[in-house]
Amino acid sequence: MDLASVLLFAVALLIAAAIPGPSIATLIARVLTQGAGRNIGFTAGLVVGDMLWLAAAVYGLATLAAEAHQVIVVLKYLGAAYLIYLAYKMWTAPAAEPLPAAPSGRKHLGSFAGGITMGLSNPKTMLFYLALVPNLIPLSEVGASTFAELLGVQAIVLAVVLGAYLYGASYARNFIASQRHMRIANRGSAVLMTGAAALVATRS
Repeated sequence: MDLASVLLFAVALLIAAAIPGPSIATLIARVLTQGAGRNIGFTAGLVVGDMLWLAAAVYGLATLAAEAHQVIVVLKYLGAAYLIYLAYKMWTAPAAEPLPAAPSGRKHLGSFAGGITMGLSNPKTMLFYLALVPNLIPLSEVGASTFAELLGVQAIVLAVVLGAYLYGASYARNFIASQRHMRIANRGSAVLMTGAAALVATRS
């Protein structure tokens, strides 16, 4: 595959990832209430979710996904239900001082699984990889080495975009350190996450 196709994929991914959607809204909400350190696993899960969708597109599952519409619907509603659960947890969270940045291994694992769930159920991500990517990349020319290159490009682009959102949300969190502000942040984040859940559930 030629360099132009790889660069086109990188630019399209950069634009798509930078445009706020349910995944970004969820990430910001989590960072505002929990801190950046507790969401490294979640961010990594989002990246893995994107990688799985890329694999689906490259290895022909885009056609299967188009035919097995029920599978996509189930994934979508599972993602929405997960966001509603997180919104409930944030709304009812005590107005404590900011949480420590270093989570336990178990917290990392749960956060990572949540990121994958969000990445796989996000309609914006689905549409990008199953509808747009096949038109950007000649999938018939993608071998193992080219796929590895695409994964590398994908990881770099997503690391830059998600890292910027992590830093920005973490910086903003420094201004809401009081209990009163944390309560507002918790409930505001719950509302934001509920909106993201509605977006996931209603978008086709």
